[in-house]
Amino acid sequence: MDWDKLRIFHAVADAGSLTHAGDTLHLSQSAVSRQIRSLEESLGTTLFHRHARGLILTEQGELLFDATAMMARKLDSAAARIRDSEEEVFGELKVTTATGFGTLWLVPRLVKLYERYPDLKIDLMLEERVLDLPMREADVAIRMKEPSQADLIRKRLMNIRMRLYASPEYLARAGMPMRLEDLATHRVICQNPSTPQVAAGAELSNRLLGYESRSSLTVNNYFGVLQGVLNHIGVGVLPDYLTADFPHLVRVLPEVESVEVPVFLAYPEELRQSRRVSAFRDFVQEEIVAYRRQQAEGPATGD
Repeated sequence: MDWDKLRIFHAVADAGSLTHAGDTLHLSQSAVSRQIRSLEESLGTTLFHRHARGLILTEQGELLFDATAMMARKLDSAAARIRDSEEEVFGELKVTTATGFGTLWLVPRLVKLYERYPDLKIDLMLEERVLDLPMREADVAIRMKEPSQADLIRKRLMNIRMRLYASPEYLARAGMPMRLEDLATHRVICQNPSTPQVAAGAELSNRLLGYESRSSLTVNNYFGVLQGVLNHIGVGVLPDYLTADFPHLVRVLPEVESVEVPVFLAYPEELRQSRRVSAFRDFVQEEIVAYRRQQAEGPATGD
């Protein structure tokens, strides 16, 4: 099978348009169309349904696109490993993690990584969906549970808990709750339990909202919860890794917390020798050590 025709087919299937694929490949629309017709003739099948709004893959086209997509990922992996044979750490690194951890803990620390490796290009994907590392949807993942996918190198970074925090200004105005029942007279800020999140956080939020406080604020991520706490809106459910960067926040009801949640870093076995992956892994581990040192100093509490 002609590799060049497969490359053109993949571009057309990905773009859904002969014109857009031609722009990407620097070929005319007619040249792209000829190659697609030639490939269909050699295979004895139709690969696209053609209509006014563009192209849609046929069932046979879907099968071929799955194969060319896998080929593209393998080629990308091979190219990455070849580039990683160089002395320098540079190029693209695809990292995925949860929205809260990425925005509140990881991104504020990345300046140190860029200072060390200024030619690194990080594509950071913040979402609760677990991406498929063996299929190279991402190179590295930091997740709030142990990865279940095979052929992954994984390392437990730390354990976290969801706890209650408030600003000194809010507590000065509303008073310090001494018992869980006292939250009925406070405004509770938490992730909406129905939004994607670790089970421990959802369970704690459900428990607190069950006290039917007179007012509440639910958000779909921890960044929004943090903003509510920092702006003195109420008592918020937040992951304890924030205490290192926001030491002025006061822990409320220290006996109330979620179960422990493990944080894992994982990457595919085939990227074991990748200099970019190693550089990122070592950086995160160094920052975890610094975080633990700050945590050992002890955040403020309501005791």
